[in-house]
Amino acid sequence: MGLQVIWSFVLALLDAYALLRKKVLHNPVLVSLFVVGDWVTSMLSLAAASSSAAITVLYFHDLGHCHFGEECQKYQISVVLAFLSWIPISISSLIMLWLLAAG
Repeated sequence: MGLQVIWSFVLALLDAYALLRKKVLHNPVLVSLFVVGDWVTSMLSLAAASSSAAITVLYFHDLGHCHFGEECQKYQISVVLAFLSWIPISISSLIMLWLLAAG
């Protein structure tokens, strides 16, 4: 998820630069780079959420129960939030693919 934060920050800086210089970022090579970057970060985010969910299943179903009490609930909530954050990331990658196909 750290890579996702860095990727989003770099894209925000690039958008701000384009707005200040009044440039259009519809270069096919640049849009292709955005599509690949969005898909890579989307798949990595899904992999991180899935592996966290696997550890949660291990703790609660395979080992019986979690012995850490409140910490286990926080971990479950973080797994849910990881999957919920993946939804807009995947939507963004689909929109970028659509922009590439339309341009």
